[in-house]
Amino acid sequence: MDFREDQIERYSRHILLQDIGVEGQERISRAKVLVIGAGGLGAPVLLYLAAAGVGTLGVMDGDVVDLSNLQRQVIHFTPDVGKPKALSAKEKINRLNPDVHVVAYNEFFTAENALNIIRDYDFIVDGTDNFPVKFLINDACVLSGKPFSHGGILRFDGQTLTHLPGTACYRCAFHSPPPPNAVPTCSQAGVLGAIAGMLGTIQAAETLKFLTGTGELLTNRLLSFQAKSMHFRTTPIRRNAGCPVCGEHPTVTVTTLHEAEQAVCELKKKRG
Repeated sequence: MDFREDQIERYSRHILLQDIGVEGQERISRAKVLVIGAGGLGAPVLLYLAAAGVGTLGVMDGDVVDLSNLQRQVIHFTPDVGKPKALSAKEKINRLNPDVHVVAYNEFFTAENALNIIRDYDFIVDGTDNFPVKFLINDACVLSGKPFSHGGILRFDGQTLTHLPGTACYRCAFHSPPPPNAVPTCSQAGVLGAIAGMLGTIQAAETLKFLTGTGELLTNRLLSFQAKSMHFRTTPIRRNAGCPVCGEHPTVTVTTLHEAEQAVCELKKKRG
């Protein structure tokens, strides 16, 4: 593709990088990325991917902006309270970078729409805040052969891993969702707003590394950090032969894809 003069200037700091260059920026500009959840994690992911010039960004969230979101969900502003998050995010992306084609899905990610939604995308980012949907994203991506980035935050902690077909998936590390109320939500335990930005930018970096073929991805590794001490560590994860979705005898299939109910990270009972 031929970049316009203004695009060359906009993406010049990428083009200058030996590991990205014009070819890498072309890959970014042709890519299609779906971000599920336009909240604490999805907000920085969307902003950085939009700034990078990802060709098509899908934004999926069926929730509306709440005043309590604004402490960490930096893509939404005070006048957006009450507005659908997917539409609010789309407006900001369009203002940040008109090169990006934004597809807004004002709906939740469910077992009914999962496979159809992810089909058209090259990479999926999990920016959700409840366990059942995280497992649903994992299962749908594994069954569809789609690479994705998992992310989760609580209090001062964050964790993330990247899955490519053939590598350890989220279920290889965490077999199934915890029972309801076994793990507190952010509305119960709280979360430092900046933690969302720290983890979201890591997920955005993983996405861009995948799109450009640059560096070493967080595959077969779980990256976790504790911000109070700024301690980061990576834990090796092996592909589990007994994994219910990618193991030798899978029990999660296209026909059995489902999600459970779980409280989420809001003051009100919401999903997404």
